[in-house]
Amino acid sequence: MRIFTLFFSLFIFLTIVPGAPVFAAEIEDKLVIITSFPKDLTEVFKKGFESKFPGTKVEILQKKTSAAVKYIQETAKANTSDLAWASAPDAFEVLKGDGLLAKYSPTAKNIPKLIGSYPINDPDGYYTGFAASGYGIMWNTRYLKRKKIPAPAEWADLKKPIYFDHVGMSAPSRSGTTHLTVETLLQGDGWANGWAKWKEIAGNFKMVTERSFGVPEGVNSGDFGVGIVIDFFGFSSKATGFPVDFVYPRVTALVPANIAIVKNAPHSRAAVAFIEFLLSDDGQELLLDPAISRLPINPQTYAKAPANFPNPFKNKSIGAAVQFDVGLSKNRYNIINSLFDVMITYRRKDLAQAVNAIQKAEAALVGKSNPAAESLIKEAHALVAAMPISEADALDENYPGVFTSDVFKKRKKASVKVPQRQAEIEEKWDTFTKKNYNSAKVKAKKALALLK
Repeated sequence: MRIFTLFFSLFIFLTIVPGAPVFAAEIEDKLVIITSFPKDLTEVFKKGFESKFPGTKVEILQKKTSAAVKYIQETAKANTSDLAWASAPDAFEVLKGDGLLAKYSPTAKNIPKLIGSYPINDPDGYYTGFAASGYGIMWNTRYLKRKKIPAPAEWADLKKPIYFDHVGMSAPSRSGTTHLTVETLLQGDGWANGWAKWKEIAGNFKMVTERSFGVPEGVNSGDFGVGIVIDFFGFSSKATGFPVDFVYPRVTALVPANIAIVKNAPHSRAAVAFIEFLLSDDGQELLLDPAISRLPINPQTYAKAPANFPNPFKNKSIGAAVQFDVGLSKNRYNIINSLFDVMITYRRKDLAQAVNAIQKAEAALVGKSNPAAESLIKEAHALVAAMPISEADALDENYPGVFTSDVFKKRKKASVKVPQRQAEIEEKWDTFTKKNYNSAKVKAKKALALLK
C-alpha cells in the first residue's frame, strides 16, 4: 500500500504540477489551438506533435490575431480552447490583462532571457516565446531588374519616386504582424517623423492587401515588386524557390512569437506538452523548415540552420535600434490601426496623387533655383505629414471605449458602419486628411508650373 501511495503521489505531481515533465500516456487525447499562423507552419508542428504523442489529436482553429483575441474573450465562460498561438505580443497582453491566460513556466533548457533587447517570455509567466521575428522589406529580384529599380535597404528608400506604384502592404487593422511593423517605425522614428515616413512610403503603394499573406503572394507573383512584411514571409518564399530577397532595415524590432495556455483549458496537460515540444530541440529545428523559416530562440539550433540564415544571437544589429515598448503598443493599438485606415488604407488614391505631384515637382526642381517653387514643395510635404491628433492624444484612455467595438475590428471597408462616437471622430480625421492631401497636390502642381 505504501508503494502504491508513493507512485500515485508521484503520478499526480508529474501530471498536474506546472513545469513537471509530461509523458505521452498522461496527456489528454485532444488539443485545441487557436492561432493566426498559416497552415504551412501549423501543419508541420501538428504532425510533429502527433507523431511524438500518437494518442493526441490536434485541432487547429485559424483566426487572425484580433479575431482570436475576441473569440477567447467571448468563450471565456465556457472555454473550449487550450492554447493561444500568435506573433503579436500586445495581443497576449490584452488576454493577460483580461485574466484569460494561465501561468506556466517551461522546463526547456538553453533558452536565453532576451532576444535582442526583448524578453523572450512574459516576466509574469503568462505567455512564452517560441520563435522570434523582425520586420522589413522583401522584393522580387526579376521584377526590379526588369524595371531597373534598385533593391531597397532602408524604409526611407521606399519614399523614392522610383518605387511609385510598385509597393504593397497589408492594413495593420487586419494583421497583427503588420500592426507591429507600423508601431515599430513609430517608436523608432518618433510619432511625427514616423507617420510622415509611413505616408510618403504609402504614397508609392500599388495596393493595401486585406491579409498579411497577400503581400508575399503579390511579390512572389510579380503583381508588385516590393512588399513590407514580417521576416519569415521573405525567408520562406526565397527558400522555396521564388526569385525574392529580404532585408532588415536599421529601424526594426525583434520580438518573440508567443504561445499561452488559455485559462480553464480543458486539455491542460496536452497544452503543457505542446509548449514543451515547441521549445525542445526537435521543435526548434522545425522552425528551420523552408516553408516556416522562423528564427529559433535556442541559440544552439542555429548550428543546423542553412547558410546565410540570420542569427540574432550573433548579429546583434538586428532589432538593436528600437527598444520596443509593448505596453505603449497595447495602449494605442486600435487608435494606430484606425489612423492608418483613415489616412492611408481608405485614402490611398488621394495620398498617391499628392505624393506623386510632389515627386514630379521635386524632379523638375533638380539643378534649378526657384525659391517660390521650393517653398510650395516644402508646404506640400508638411500638409501630407500633418496629423489630426498628437501622440499624447493617441492613448486609448483619451477615447474610453470608442475604438474597441467588434464592428471596428472586423471591418474591411470604409463604408462599414461603426459606433456613432467612433464614426464622428474618424469623420473629423478624414476631413482633415482629405483637405490636406488635396491642398498638398495643388501646391505641388503650382510649384511644377513655376518650374516649366
